[in-house]
Amino acid sequence: MIRLLAFALLVWPICAAAETAATTQARAAAAELETAAEMLDKAEGARDRVMALTETIQAFEKGLGAMRDGLRQAAINEAQLSKKLQSRDGEVAQLFGVLQSIGGNPSPTAFLHPDGPVGTARAGMLLAELTPALNRQANALRRDLEDVQTLRLLQVDAAERLQAGLTQVQAARTALNQAMANRTELPTRFTADPVRTAILIASTETLDGFASGLAEIITDEVEPAPVTLQGRIGELPLPVQGLVLRRAGQADAAGVKRPGIIMATRARAIVTSPAAATIRYTGPLLDFGNVVILEPEARTLFVLAGLDVVYGEAGQVIAGGTPIGLMGEKDARQAAESGTSLSPDREGTGTDRTETLYIEVRRDNIPQDPEAWFRTEKDE
Repeated sequence: MIRLLAFALLVWPICAAAETAATTQARAAAAELETAAEMLDKAEGARDRVMALTETIQAFEKGLGAMRDGLRQAAINEAQLSKKLQSRDGEVAQLFGVLQSIGGNPSPTAFLHPDGPVGTARAGMLLAELTPALNRQANALRRDLEDVQTLRLLQVDAAERLQAGLTQVQAARTALNQAMANRTELPTRFTADPVRTAILIASTETLDGFASGLAEIITDEVEPAPVTLQGRIGELPLPVQGLVLRRAGQADAAGVKRPGIIMATRARAIVTSPAAATIRYTGPLLDFGNVVILEPEARTLFVLAGLDVVYGEAGQVIAGGTPIGLMGEKDARQAAESGTSLSPDREGTGTDRTETLYIEVRRDNIPQDPEAWFRTEKDE
């Protein structure tokens, strides 16, 4: 009995704390998704629908990420608590047996003791001392079982909210695609010559060579507006929500080292311009997939490679935070078909971030460390 009581006193505070943390996290994530849904409704009638939809999608991505994390934590806590309870089935049965014998109707023989009246008195005193402890242990076990039920209900609710959020964010992305197609008011600094661009792509074997030849594809260039990053280097927002997967100069599995960083992102994540900039190039390039090259100030280029969908045209001047594309979703579609896209075992492990965005910064055509330009210590 003492062993049973020690178990109850040990396990209950841990389980209660874990359940509270998971519930709080899921509740906060649900609030973020509700806020994003409200933003989507407002974006439908917003004057600048592109920026409104961009903010909505970013809010959804943040809320969905938090909901995934909350769902995963709830599943972990529920599994741990259930495992602890299952491992002590025998002790629980003993406890219930003792409590039932205490709670039953006493018979005259229950007060008899082999040692006579003194033994009976001692047994009664011991029983009186143990009864409150046993009751407390029973209450603790009952709360543990209630916690398991709460966590299971939490997972069901979180999964439903997650699925609804995924549907809404897809609607927002579709609306953004249409809004970007209808946008015609962007100022233009220059016109890209398609023939020269094609020749440059065909003759280029490296990103370095392509970047150095960008000036050759420009016609009808207009004097650029005075844009500077002075005082903002090191504080620029990352163009996508994700995690730094590989740093500049760090070799990949094939031993290849690149001067940029690689961000691991979730499927269909929105990519935005870190600052006001001129689009120097958009489209496929070498083996990088779709590439967007931005010029935030003279002699400085941001190279973003690995996108699935790209927005804008070379020569257009865009504001900071303007969407420039979306990441792919091929792996996400495969996960959905196999039923693992909502699996809590995938969340928080990095396997849910199936896409990668390559980010390179070049000044005077010399690669710079992107982590010295962007805020990477607060990755989502």
